[in-house]
Amino acid sequence: MTYHHFHLKAEWPGGRNEVGTIEADKLKTQISIPKEMDGPDVGTNPDEMLLGAAATCYIITLGAMVERAGLPLKEMSMDSEGIVDVTDGVITYNKIIHKPRVLLKSEASDKDMDKLNKLVEKAEKSCMISRAIEGNVALELQPSIGKE
Repeated sequence: MTYHHFHLKAEWPGGRNEVGTIEADKLKTQISIPKEMDGPDVGTNPDEMLLGAAATCYIITLGAMVERAGLPLKEMSMDSEGIVDVTDGVITYNKIIHKPRVLLKSEASDKDMDKLNKLVEKAEKSCMISRAIEGNVALELQPSIGKE
């Protein structure tokens, strides 16, 4: 078994509406509560970071699967949406919706398209962030796939 360790340092000056910082190996940014939750909206926030972790994990996983399957990829992109519920002061990350767009080259066969359909679904189940939040945050896929 191999363990990978990731480290992050957070600085927070106090109070709800302050602005702090986080720093990891390749990430350095300010953090605060977003405007949607009546915060100062400086830098990023936990809601965006969870959405970013889920989205990047999914698209990287899907890209690796498409490559391993030898599918003739033309282009791939994705929009993702995080839905946070605030009820009676309780904040709950409710759902993440991924909307991947995958276009294969014109020489892609029907078999390639079938394989791509399966991989789009499988990538969500294989992504470590999806597995980490499973049972706590609903995950939804709204894929758009085709060929040129």
